[in-house]
Amino acid sequence: MASRAYNIPNMLTYARIVAVPIIVVCFFIEGRLASSDFARWTALILFALASITDYLDGYLARIWNQTSNIGRMLDPIADKLLVASVLLLMAADGTIAGWSIWAAITILCREILVSGLREYLAALKVAVPVTRIAKWKTTIQMVAIAFLLAGPAGDKVLPYTTEMGIALLWIAAVLTIYTGYDYFRAGLKHVVEAE
Repeated sequence: MASRAYNIPNMLTYARIVAVPIIVVCFFIEGRLASSDFARWTALILFALASITDYLDGYLARIWNQTSNIGRMLDPIADKLLVASVLLLMAADGTIAGWSIWAAITILCREILVSGLREYLAALKVAVPVTRIAKWKTTIQMVAIAFLLAGPAGDKVLPYTTEMGIALLWIAAVLTIYTGYDYFRAGLKHVVEAE
């Protein structure tokens, strides 16, 4: 059991969890919330590496036959910690502001609601498969967050980096509503049957 807990796919998941506070600390190096260019590029590199581990841990676990209960439990938690922390950080920093806050709130609410539904359905021994469009949603969401992390520092290299990030965030939010509805429609059937 211990060897499964410390296999390479799980170590990648642990690394993604550890990356979350380090990304946040990048914005507090000056002792207060500040988004210097250095902070943004460092956070972006860490976020990109963490996002790559999200793909790699599942892929390696499958091809090496190293799936484990702790990996199945921690993988979605690590994903949600990463996304939620960075979205909150970008809102606190002012990169996401005004009406765009609603896109971030939509994404966060869906993550919480779907997690609750999955947990409930797991108790009923019902698996909810991840759809292709949900995978696209996740990819667009990660790219949007990467653009937003670059923010004003990215604007100096590629004009409208922040605006592209906001636009992608709204696309991710729309897909979030669609996939969330999809999950609830599929899950509600089992909830009603369990009553």
